Amino acid sequence: MVSLGRVGSFPANELIGQPYGFAYEILEKKLKRLPPRTMDEIEETNATNELINDGDFVQPLTLEEIEALKKSGVHASEIIKVQIEQHANYSLKTEYSKDKYRKRKEAKYSKSFETIEPTVYNICEYWFRKDQNRIRDIRPDSLSQILNLANVRPGGRYIVVDDASGLVVSSVLDRVGCEGRIISINDADSPPAYPVLTLMNYEKETLISVLSTLNWATAQEDYTPVVAPLEPTSGRIRSERQRQRLDKRKSTSDTLMSTRQELFSGEFDGLLVASDCDPFEIVEMLAPYLAGSASIVVQNMFLQPLADLQAKMRLIPRYLAPSITESWLRRYQVLPGRMHPTMNASGSGGFLLHAIKIYDDPNATAVTFRQNLRMATGDVEPPSEPHSPMRVDSMGCADTYEGTRLS
Repeated sequence: MVSLGRVGSFPANELIGQPYGFAYEILEKKLKRLPPRTMDEIEETNATNELINDGDFVQPLTLEEIEALKKSGVHASEIIKVQIEQHANYSLKTEYSKDKYRKRKEAKYSKSFETIEPTVYNICEYWFRKDQNRIRDIRPDSLSQILNLANVRPGGRYIVVDDASGLVVSSVLDRVGCEGRIISINDADSPPAYPVLTLMNYEKETLISVLSTLNWATAQEDYTPVVAPLEPTSGRIRSERQRQRLDKRKSTSDTLMSTRQELFSGEFDGLLVASDCDPFEIVEMLAPYLAGSASIVVQNMFLQPLADLQAKMRLIPRYLAPSITESWLRRYQVLPGRMHPTMNASGSGGFLLHAIKIYDDPNATAVTFRQNLRMATGDVEPPSEPHSPMRVDSMGCADTYEGTRLS
């Protein structure tokens, strides 16, 4: 059974195999598919809201009477109809206000719901409205900026530090599909139970092949993992259950060692960080495992930690152009004749720092590198003294600059 609180409950089997996007109504613990609603034009009238005086007297229908109607089995549309008929100021409302009133009552009394596909956008939007602190104030537009700045793409290899309930890990998984590699680093001894990841309906085989996890201890190169005994203490296996337990230990140990080796081998395409820990320590620890031109993206709910990180990264040559951005979003209501910005909006979707990791070698200029390589292989002779630069006048004649030469 699926319980939706005040809306009601119904058997889960009635939704299995059904497409997303349909609306249903719960009638006696059974689902009834509702026809799609159309967007109707609203005709304006001369009515205004200036004479409306809201108060308890405008709705003589009491709460006890409404509860009695609900218990008697009256449909929600009938309850709304009774409320409209007994509303003292309903006729004074504009057509837009009447439409708002009906929708508000339908949301309150109707036992209907709509199935929505669990995409990254929908889940991020849901969690941001429900508990934005749980996902570190990451709005859908901020999440898209994180993925674009990190250049997340199919086939890429990424290191992710996610303290946002698995939102960043799920987004990277969704972007790379089955063609890529992700190593998630966290502070849990066992693989973390990311709440967002459980909602994405990923296949177990996909997660095993693409996603691996390490904690901060096992991500240290000088750390020696403590592994449980892989062989029986008595020297022989006494039962099948003991064999399965030992096989599971060995599989876990092999996976851990393989993931550590993969991390320490480096050449990852990007680092994405959304954590409460010190961002500079995280970047300094994991940046050596990034390839050249790899993107570094750090998200934080506050500006000051990223400002401190930016100031420190500017002093280190291997970090190119660390910059801080803040995404800004304005939502619009799009309805016929009623398109306008929404009255309430979120103040911030968090701050982002983006930088590019480069190899810090002052002698590795492209021209000298190619020349030294050709000289070492014997392909060409050492470059001769360059001639004076040429110029062409308006008559098409060539001339040289006196006293200057290319260097």
